[in-house]
Amino acid sequence: MATPAFEDIAETFEFLPDWEDRYREVIALGKAMEPMPEALKVPATKVTGCASQVWIHPEIAGGTYAFQGDSDASIVRGLIAILKALYTGVPLEEVGKVNAPAEFARLGLDSHLSAQRSNGLKSMIKRIQETAREAA
Repeated sequence: MATPAFEDIAETFEFLPDWEDRYREVIALGKAMEPMPEALKVPATKVTGCASQVWIHPEIAGGTYAFQGDSDASIVRGLIAILKALYTGVPLEEVGKVNAPAEFARLGLDSHLSAQRSNGLKSMIKRIQETAREAA
């Protein structure tokens, strides 16, 4: 179960032949993402378990999930952009059913992220699922 926005990313990644091209695309996605307001970068929105500074601020409206996010690392900012594409617009009760690791594997990112980045990604996914569960 993936959103149309995520499917667009997956389609783009199908045409990128190697990891370096995919890495550049992740960074480009992060650069294209609207910046998170500084006022939202507070301890309550900070994601623990990430080597970089990461903030996720949920925005729940009409029973669907969305969030603003940011990081001080460009690759992590790109991962946040991908997570936004994966989760934005998903009904709250469906957020926990999204298999984010499998979706990232479709992009070929699962085996190329460092252990620290993988752990940080897991922490971001956990935060998203927790905030959706709390809001449901």
